[in-house]
Amino acid sequence: MYLRALLFLVLLPLVAQAEGVPPPRMPTAEGSATKATPDVAGSMGEQEEFVLPSGNIGCIYTPKGGTDVYRPADGGPELVCDRVEPRYVRAVLSRTGPGDLLRDVGDPSCCSAGPVLDYGQRWSAGPFSCLSTRKGLACKRDDGHSFFLSRARIETN
Repeated sequence: MYLRALLFLVLLPLVAQAEGVPPPRMPTAEGSATKATPDVAGSMGEQEEFVLPSGNIGCIYTPKGGTDVYRPADGGPELVCDRVEPRYVRAVLSRTGPGDLLRDVGDPSCCSAGPVLDYGQRWSAGPFSCLSTRKGLACKRDDGHSFFLSRARIETN
């Protein structure tokens, strides 16, 4: 049984990379960011994660070029945020185009233990920025495309 679980944890990121799906959010021993080892070209980066104080919404940012275990289908950057309750939903902002909502998530894996983006705080990386409030999480890309997630409402544009 332990061998099966270990095999699952080792192979899942490879399958996710092949299918263009973000790997499950599993904190590393150093914290919640997924460390990436640069490849020969040196283009790999680090994923960043954060969770709202409620624990109901968590996000993962993948920089342009991806990481050693995951590369966004369009080359990135990419921001993916999951809302757990009342129904599991994933919002995605890719490099271009409007935000996308996925209501049938095949790998529900939200949320890491931290770092926590306290209410009233902003997060930003690459072309993305987010604001955490008691009403929910608002994230946008520099060109104005955005999404909003809360228990009561989900929106993208």
